[in-house]
Amino acid sequence: MNSILIYAAIALGGVAVGWLVSWFVESRKAVKSTQQAEQIIKSAKKEAADVVRDGQLEAKDTILKGRNELAREIREAKSDQSQIERRLQQRQSQMDKRIEQVEQRDREFQGKEKEVKRLADKATEAASRYDALLQDQLKKLESIAVMTQSEAKEELKTRLLDQARNESGILMKKIEEEATTEANRKAQKIIGLAIQRCAADTVAESSVSVVALSGDEMKGRIIGREGRNIKAIEQATGVDLIIDDTPEAVILSSFDPIKREVARLSLERLVTDGRIHPARIEDVVNKVKKDVERTIIEAGEKAVMEVGCDAVHPEILRLLGRLKFRTSYSQNVLLHSVEVAFLCGMMASELGLDPKVARRAGLLHDIGKAVTHEIEGPHAAIGADFARRYNEKPIIINAIASHHEDVEAESVTATLVAAADSLSASRPGARIEMLEAYVKRLEQLEGIANSFKGVDKTFVMQAGREIRVSVIPETISDGATYLLAKDIAKKIESEMAYPGEIKVTVIRETRVTETAK
Repeated sequence: MNSILIYAAIALGGVAVGWLVSWFVESRKAVKSTQQAEQIIKSAKKEAADVVRDGQLEAKDTILKGRNELAREIREAKSDQSQIERRLQQRQSQMDKRIEQVEQRDREFQGKEKEVKRLADKATEAASRYDALLQDQLKKLESIAVMTQSEAKEELKTRLLDQARNESGILMKKIEEEATTEANRKAQKIIGLAIQRCAADTVAESSVSVVALSGDEMKGRIIGREGRNIKAIEQATGVDLIIDDTPEAVILSSFDPIKREVARLSLERLVTDGRIHPARIEDVVNKVKKDVERTIIEAGEKAVMEVGCDAVHPEILRLLGRLKFRTSYSQNVLLHSVEVAFLCGMMASELGLDPKVARRAGLLHDIGKAVTHEIEGPHAAIGADFARRYNEKPIIINAIASHHEDVEAESVTATLVAAADSLSASRPGARIEMLEAYVKRLEQLEGIANSFKGVDKTFVMQAGREIRVSVIPETISDGATYLLAKDIAKKIESEMAYPGEIKVTVIRETRVTETAK
C-alpha cells in the first residue's frame, strides 16, 4: 500500500517536474518570440522611415523639376509672345503702307478718269466733225462720179474681191508649190527607187481564145454527126464553139476565162489524139479541169512564194491562182498583183514601214476579180469580204477595200496599195486601150476644160496624161490661173474615170506687136 503511495507520489512528482520543464521551455520560447517580434518591428519601422525619407526626397526632386519645367515654358511662352508681337507690328506697318499706296493709286485713277473723260468728249466731238465732213465729201463724190453711195460700195467691193482673189491665188500657189515641190521630191525618190528595182514585163500575157487546126477537115470531126460532138463539147465546158470560114481555126467564146482555158486545152488534146466522140470528150474535159485546178493552185502558191507571204489560206491561194486566167485592159491580173506587191514592199521599206504587210496587201488587193458574176458588188468590196472571211488582218482588209477609194484609207499601207495599183496600171505598155475609148477620153478632157469661162484653146497631150489650157489674158489674171487649174482638175476628178493621173497646165500670156516704119 505504501509502495503504491510511493509510486503515486513519484508519478505525481514526475508529472509536476515535466510540467515545470515544459512551462520553462514555453516561457523561453515566448521570450525569444517576443524578442524576434520586437526586432522585426524595429526593422519595419526603420524600413518605413527609409521609405518615407526616399519618398520625401523624390517628391522634392519632382517638385524641383516641375518648377524648372514651368519656368522654362514660361520663358518660351514669353519669347513666342514677343515674336508674335513683333510680327504683328510688322504686318501692321505693311498694311499701313499698302493702304497708303491704294489711296495714292485711287487718287491717280481719279485723275486719269477725268483725263479719259475729257479725251472721250474731245473724241466724240471730233467724230461728229468727221461724220459731217464725210457726208459732205460723199455728196461731193456722188456729184462728181455720177454714182450713188451704194453703187460705189458695190464697185469697191467687186474690185476688192477681185484683188483679194488674185492675191490669195498667188499666195496659195506659192504655198502649194513649196509643199508640192518637197512632197514630189520625196515621192519621186521613193517611186523611182521602187520602179527601178521592179523588173516586171512590159506587156503582160492575155488569154487565147483561138484553137489552131491541122486542116479544115478537122472541123467536120469536131462538129460530128448531126452536131453531137460540138454539142458535147459545149455542154461539158460551158463554152460556145464558133466554126466559121476562118481557115484552120476554131474560135472559143465565153466570158469566163477559166472555162475558156479548159475548152481550149480539151479541144487541143482531142485534136491531137484524133478520137473525138461524146464519151471521149467528157473524159478529156474532166481530166483537163483537174489539170487546170492544179495549175490554179500552183500559180497561187508560186505568187505567194515569189512575194514572200506566210500562212495564206488555201482558198485565198485558189483565188490568186484564178487571177492567172483573168485580164484587165489586156493586163494579166495575177502579174499585175505581184507587181503591185513588189512596189508596195519597196515603197514601205523606203518609208520605214513593214514591207511584208505591204506586199501581202498589194498581192491580195484584186482577189475580188477572181470571183464570178454570181456575187454582186465592186471587186474591192468583194475582195475585202473574202479577206475578212479568211481572217486577214484589218490593215489588209482596209487596203483591199480602199484601193479604188470606195472607202476611206485607214493606214499608210492602204495609200501605198492605191499608189502602186495606179503605177502598175499606168506604166507604158501595161494596158492596151481601144481607139474609140481613147478618142472619147480626149474629147471629154477638151470639153471639160473649154467649159470654163475665159478659156481660149485646149490641147490634150501625152496620150491624155497632160492637158494644157490657154486662157484670154484680159479675162483671167495671173492669180486666177492657179484657181482655174485647180477647178479644172477637180472637175476632171469628179466626172472622169482614168488610171494614173492627169496634169493640168494653164497658160496666160500677153503679146504686143508693133511695126517700126
